[in-house]
Amino acid sequence: MRLFPLSSSPGSTSSADKELIDREKNRALLYLNVYDLTPVNNYLYWVGFGIFHSGIEVHGMEYGFGAHEYPSSGVFEVEPRSCPGFIFRRSVLLGSTEMSRSEFRSFMEHLSGKYHGDTYHLIAKNCNHFTDEVCMQLTGKPIPGWVNRLAQVGSFCNCLLPENIQISAVRHLPDHPAYSDEDDDDGSESIASSGTGASEEGQNHHLLTVPSGDVAFVKEKPPT
Repeated sequence: MRLFPLSSSPGSTSSADKELIDREKNRALLYLNVYDLTPVNNYLYWVGFGIFHSGIEVHGMEYGFGAHEYPSSGVFEVEPRSCPGFIFRRSVLLGSTEMSRSEFRSFMEHLSGKYHGDTYHLIAKNCNHFTDEVCMQLTGKPIPGWVNRLAQVGSFCNCLLPENIQISAVRHLPDHPAYSDEDDDDGSESIASSGTGASEEGQNHHLLTVPSGDVAFVKEKPPT
C-alpha cells in the first residue's frame, strides 16, 4: 500500500505548489513563426515540403537571422508575424521560457555573435538553423523538421534550389544598419533607427550586436 502525504487541510496549497504556480505564471510562451518565401509553398506545404523563413517570438517581439555583406550580427527583431518581404503562414507553440525580457535580450545578444550576416548560407546556416538553436537551448527540443527540410535535401542536391531563392530571398536587412536602444522603466526595450533617411523597411528591422560592442547596432543599458 502506498501512502501519500496529506495536506494540512482540504484545498490548501503547499509552499512548494505556490512556488511552482508563481514560476509558471512568470514563464513566457515561445512561438516559431513560419513564413513562405514563394507562392509555390501553397502546393509544397501539403506534402511536407516548402521554402520557409522562420523567426522566434517571445516577450512580444520576433527574432530572426538574415544575410547582409558585413562581418557583424545578422540577428534582427521585428513585430511578431509581420516580417517584411515574407508571407506569414502559421505559428507553432514551441514551449516556454523562464527568462525575463531583459534576460532573453542578453541571451540573444550573446547568440548573435555566432550569426553574422556575411556567414548566412541557405543550406548550411540559414534562418531556420538559427531558430532551431534557440529552440534547442531554451526547450531542449528542435523545431519541426518540415520547416528546414529544403536545406536538408538541398545539402545533397543544391540544384533543387532556384538561383533567385539562393541569392535574393534572404536579403531583407538594411544595407547600412545603425540602431540605438532605449530602455523604459519596466525593462522593456524600445529600438529606433538612429540613422537619417532610412527606408520604411529598414526601420522595421533591428540588428543586435555582440556584447563586446564591435558593431554598435544596439546601445546597451548602462549599469546602475
